[in-house]
Amino acid sequence: MLQELKALPLTSDRWDDFETLFGPSGACYGCWCTHFRVPTSDRKTMDGAAKKEFMQARVAAGPPPGLLGYIGERPVAWAQVGPRSELPQWNSPKTVSRPLDPADAEDNSVWAVSCFFMNSRDRGKGYSHRMLSEAVNFAKASGARILEGCPIERTKQSKSVGLYVGSLRIFEAAGFSEVAKRKDGRPLMRLVL
Repeated sequence: MLQELKALPLTSDRWDDFETLFGPSGACYGCWCTHFRVPTSDRKTMDGAAKKEFMQARVAAGPPPGLLGYIGERPVAWAQVGPRSELPQWNSPKTVSRPLDPADAEDNSVWAVSCFFMNSRDRGKGYSHRMLSEAVNFAKASGARILEGCPIERTKQSKSVGLYVGSLRIFEAAGFSEVAKRKDGRPLMRLVL
């Protein structure tokens, strides 16, 4: 029988678990989940250690920038969820995830689920469904009125690293609706809380 996944906000006292989950290379190509948080021009000048330091400082500053999922005591999943205003690259006019209304990028009640991460051995077990459900609950409890995602419709492999934005299937199952499509295969999805 599969153990129940529990999700907890990423706070400084859980940083070691975040580091364990992301591994020595910082998850996807040393990103440390800074891809949407740091403007591209700045991120290109940062090495893995600088990205890790940036994220550690962000976690220490609070509020929690996302949720860690656990099976027992083992961290197995991550979902970045929080106000759009913290994600300059998610709001860039050049991206498929840009807001419908530019004011949404500054509205702290408009949130985004922008990233998911699971180690390869933990992918394909349904954890992303559970993490999205917990992200919805976390956003509601934190005062968000709208939650958005910009998933990918399909990948060549069900365990593809390209699924860091989540799959269309999990967003549909959680009740999100498509509100825009700026690129084939990458709908902007919204859930009104």
